[in-house]
Amino acid sequence: MTDALDAIMAVMEDAFDPRYGEAWTRRQVADSLTLRNVYFTLLGPDGAENFDPAMTAGFALTRQVLDEEEILLIAIRPSFRGLGLGKKLLGEVIARASGRSVTRIFLEMREGNPAEHLYARFGFEMIGRRNGYYRGAIDGPIDAITFSKTINTDN
Repeated sequence: MTDALDAIMAVMEDAFDPRYGEAWTRRQVADSLTLRNVYFTLLGPDGAENFDPAMTAGFALTRQVLDEEEILLIAIRPSFRGLGLGKKLLGEVIARASGRSVTRIFLEMREGNPAEHLYARFGFEMIGRRNGYYRGAIDGPIDAITFSKTINTDN
């Protein structure tokens, strides 16, 4: 049985284009998973959450600090894109954060990332830019764009 770290790394290898230098190393992911305020979500090919991790189609890795949460990594394998799995995964991440009384979610992406439309659909708004953040990009450096979304405002 494949464990969560193997599942995350398999998706990351498929989903992150090495031209941009966005992917994490196995050590970075493993170290983050040892922290108590880091959470992961795995998604199967049909959008289910109960499945063999070896069949993982997407994942998200988040970190919570007090009432805020940051999406550290989120990815869908290219062969499963366009099927609504990104929408399902992002919705699940937000729902789980809400269940932990999070009031604001952040994410950062490289400028030009095609997933920006998905984030906008969920109400994420641009709040900042880090010039030249992705220095490992082949045609870089590339700017990082920071987004946030407020949730749980009725608490």
